[in-house]
Amino acid sequence: MSMTDPIADMLTRVRNAGRAGHRRVDIPLSKIKIEIARILAENHFVLGYKVLDDGGHGRLRVYLKYTSEDRPVIRRLDRISKPGLRKYVDCTSIPKVRAGMGISILSTSRGVMTDRDARRQRVGGEVIAQVY
Repeated sequence: MSMTDPIADMLTRVRNAGRAGHRRVDIPLSKIKIEIARILAENHFVLGYKVLDDGGHGRLRVYLKYTSEDRPVIRRLDRISKPGLRKYVDCTSIPKVRAGMGISILSTSRGVMTDRDARRQRVGGEVIAQVY
């Protein structure tokens, strides 16, 4: 079965695992998914991630983070740019998420980064997702 949007699949798996109360979720591996997991970990939305070798293409294991009341730290995880409608922004029009309480994840010419990093480096790109 071919998948038309593997990034949306990753975000949906993380969102569903958080709602179900799972401590970790396994995702098919790709370089951009590793970068998205790295950004989520650096911004304290997940505990961490690990690349697993399953003898095939590999798996990405993401360890989810919860509050002291056992609610997921990730309240909302939305795919912005989709295969049918890509969303590109320049450095002056990068959207702020919840007045700076959340992050936008961008794919730029300098790699995958948060909205804050893109503004600091004055580079635009494709808005992949928003998290808060």
